[in-house]
Amino acid sequence: MTARTRSFFALFAVVLLAGATLAAQTAQKVAPPKGTAPQQQFGHEIGADYVLPNYTELTEYWKKLDQESDRMQLVSIGKTAEGRDQWMAVITSPENMKKLERYKEIARRLALAEGLTDDQARALAAEGKAVVWIDGGLHATEVLGAQQLMETVWQMVNRTDPETMRILRDVILLAVHANPDGMELVSNWYMREADQKKRSTGGIPRLYQKYIGHDNNRDFYLVSQAETTNMSRVLFTAWFPQIMYNHHQTGPTGTVLFAPPFRDPFNYNYDPLVPVGIDLVGAAIHNRFVAEGKGGATMRRGANYSTWFNGGLRTTTYFHNMIGIL
Repeated sequence: MTARTRSFFALFAVVLLAGATLAAQTAQKVAPPKGTAPQQQFGHEIGADYVLPNYTELTEYWKKLDQESDRMQLVSIGKTAEGRDQWMAVITSPENMKKLERYKEIARRLALAEGLTDDQARALAAEGKAVVWIDGGLHATEVLGAQQLMETVWQMVNRTDPETMRILRDVILLAVHANPDGMELVSNWYMREADQKKRSTGGIPRLYQKYIGHDNNRDFYLVSQAETTNMSRVLFTAWFPQIMYNHHQTGPTGTVLFAPPFRDPFNYNYDPLVPVGIDLVGAAIHNRFVAEGKGGATMRRGANYSTWFNGGLRTTTYFHNMIGIL
């Protein structure tokens, strides 16, 4: 077994420990939040009907949470096509925050596996933390992605239940907004109507990425756009996450969401550990939904999603031996 293979499984095991719980897990008491809740910031819960905060408001909120929490570090990963800062929230325990550069270096060495013996790879995997990327907002008219990103960050910097604390201890979360310009445009367009019942994302007058619009998810083989460059730098030269979760908002009729396993056959150009790892994480996700009585999740041929397109944010990561979840 190669050092890369050993390091893959060692860190992957850490991620599974952070993401899975027993089906018999009982409800846990959560301490009241210390930081500013979305209701306080926006006057409503995230996902409330007839309201869409824009990217300017997301930025203000994340900056406030960054000041309030020692679990969060807000980082600009570069400028967008329209000149906005593209923000990434790095979230982990305060203890891990003190050693972020060390953990980043460990992730890089294990991903590249250059000159590592098996023993060295195992030692680095034991010392390191799992790095998990969660994005939102890539396709700006799929508004849920950016909204859930705000909610996810809020919960991870404020929850104190045992599972959240374990995740913070074992995982470094990279919460990345994938299309700030698009969120600003779509949210402003939606909120332009004073009458809530007239609000709609339909009829947007221009592209929601300055140059390529909806096809911003077709640029990751070429990396021609500013946002693509920013995200690719984080994924493939800086942090090397073991798992990346790419959010969209369109689903098979009659279901709530799709999660892997993807439909067969898999793209045979990937290392075999990649499709097996995707199936393993996907199975853990579905197991959690079933254990908690949350129906509506589909997989495989329940939707037409596959691993064959090579130019997307999710699928490009497969060529870098990462677990990409849709």
